[in-house]
Amino acid sequence: MPRSLASKLPPGLPYTLRRTVINLLPAASIIATAHFLRAFGDADAPTFLVALVAIASIPVAFAARVAYMNWSLPRRAARMGAVLPPHWDGNSFGNRDILQHVLDKYLKGYPGDGFWDKVDELGHLHSLSIFWDPRYLTTDVNVIKTVLATDFQSFEKGEFFKDTMNTVLGDGVFNADGELWKFHRSMTRPYFSRDRISHFEMFDRHAALKKMKERFRAGHALDFQDLVSCFIMDSVAEFFFGNCVYALKSDLPYAHNDPLAPRVAQQQNAAERFSAAFAAAQYLISMRSRVGWTWRLKELFHDVTKQPMAVVDEYLKPILQEAIRKNRHAIGKDGKAQQGESTEDETLLDHLVKYTDDPTVLHDETLNIMIAGRDTTAATLSFAVYLLCMYPDVFRRLRAEVMDHIGPTQMPTFDDIKSMKYLRAVINETMRLYPVVVAYAVFLMHRRKDYWGPDALYFDPDRFLDERLNKYFVGNPFIFLPFNAGPRICLGQQFAYNEMSFFLIRLMQHFSHMELDLDAQPPKVRPPSDWAGSEGQRGVEKILPRMYLTMYIEGGLWVKMTEAARAT
Repeated sequence: MPRSLASKLPPGLPYTLRRTVINLLPAASIIATAHFLRAFGDADAPTFLVALVAIASIPVAFAARVAYMNWSLPRRAARMGAVLPPHWDGNSFGNRDILQHVLDKYLKGYPGDGFWDKVDELGHLHSLSIFWDPRYLTTDVNVIKTVLATDFQSFEKGEFFKDTMNTVLGDGVFNADGELWKFHRSMTRPYFSRDRISHFEMFDRHAALKKMKERFRAGHALDFQDLVSCFIMDSVAEFFFGNCVYALKSDLPYAHNDPLAPRVAQQQNAAERFSAAFAAAQYLISMRSRVGWTWRLKELFHDVTKQPMAVVDEYLKPILQEAIRKNRHAIGKDGKAQQGESTEDETLLDHLVKYTDDPTVLHDETLNIMIAGRDTTAATLSFAVYLLCMYPDVFRRLRAEVMDHIGPTQMPTFDDIKSMKYLRAVINETMRLYPVVVAYAVFLMHRRKDYWGPDALYFDPDRFLDERLNKYFVGNPFIFLPFNAGPRICLGQQFAYNEMSFFLIRLMQHFSHMELDLDAQPPKVRPPSDWAGSEGQRGVEKILPRMYLTMYIEGGLWVKMTEAARAT
């Protein structure tokens, strides 16, 4: 599906041109009226007066539109039987102070900072406007359930969201509505209809464990977030495309305080360049979403995602072309493409090209799925290892379960993973506190005490095993949304659980102890002193959790681990 002309222009230009025309209509009408009266009537107003009135009409008309919107919105709501939520009012023109407050907290604070106090003040559903662009924040499970499930057809991503994300997500499943969204879901659903776990053997093939052991045996700390991101990149490339990109072949970074750090030249390979560029592009579109429509003014003549996306596209283009070529060759032999259930040995891309050979559709869908399958898994595993380092009792209990169910060397099976209740509880509790693929609203909802109990702000995997499970979660499952819900629920949910479970099991088998190396953590990304003593996880954090489209640990997760004596 070819891109439209508008999508090839700088992303801020089409919108700005439209708004300029609309804003100039009053002035143009005044000038046209004056010209008409001069030509056909007796009136002959001075030119300077016509110009003055025309210029003044622009802000007057804009103010009138804003006033009308504020006047009409509650009346339209009343006609529908709706009650508007409380509004967060700022103290500056266009609520610029609120925008600055939100951005400061986003860039420097703890996730959710700047919103907790407003939830306490205004309630779990409230509105705010940034330069007269209304938006709503909710941590109310009933509202979220309505949007995601019970009244799903009434809610869309909408033009603002799609326009904001388009230069990266394109028309992929995360950025689509209506029939286009249904088409994307129909393409990917059959591939995830079965539990695909045989590819987990890639964990051993891709040498992640070997890399870790080499680093620890030499007495060096390791950035686990970097390693697991490389591993997931290799695994995803093989799973999606059928070929490993060998991200783990490059040298792992050394800590800032390691004597070897200055002597090791870090040269990125193609996979690392792709990962860095893709992360940069995601960060840029996440910043767009936080400043409202004003992002278009900054990008009036230049798309800030153009440079990183050029790197992304350069990496993907030959892979997509080869998949299309192979599929066309197969069609030439068989006479037709076979859609529907996927075969055991085909990659996700092999599956997708059965539905379409449009490189743009394949490009967009691939990137959307990679966000879901790569960034989220790596982030969740990073936060899980972080919490296992923070809570040694949880680590020992989890490792004991692994030894009891599987042993020190055996490859885990799907049935093994399914039977390990504490493993699932650790993963769930990690995703409750650090939901990596959702915005602040779910982050806040996952920590509400009325939904999760008085200890909601603290890490405790047992909440998914003891009486709290029935008391809070079973009767109200929408309070837990790490994979979204309703028709847009993540198709790869079980796949992700299996992959993360397998990874953690292998870690438990090969390492008998793990701990944070706080000295290796760069000083500039250590938690600020004013976090200490706060209630819940924030008060004990040793890292900086950050978020763009997905959550991550700023500066990496620097750890040391002790190799298990019985590991092979």
